[in-house]
Amino acid sequence: MALTVYGIPNCDTVKKARVWLEARGIACSFHDYKKAGADAAQVARWVEQAGLDRVLNRAGTTFRKLSDADKADIDAAKAVALMVAQPSLIKRPIVEHPGGLLVGFKEAEWAAALA
Repeated sequence: MALTVYGIPNCDTVKKARVWLEARGIACSFHDYKKAGADAAQVARWVEQAGLDRVLNRAGTTFRKLSDADKADIDAAKAVALMVAQPSLIKRPIVEHPGGLLVGFKEAEWAAALA
């Protein structure tokens, strides 16, 4: 099964997800946003697939530090531009797998999707 995990290596949730995958012998490649950035077309696909509210991390420090103008009237296009410019705004981790997309780390959801 070809999995790609997208995230930031020092993120605690990403670390837990990678340990979970390793413990189950599930091989994956890792895309580090800090080194490789985020692709606008790909982020737009994720928003289309999973929904803006699942992909945009409104709970994080990066979102709270945005200007009021950036936070106002966020639609998909504006959100994608913000997430590409600041990948920390993307919910972590995101996993692309043959069966679809996982956003965030919920063990039961991952077990059902990747078993």
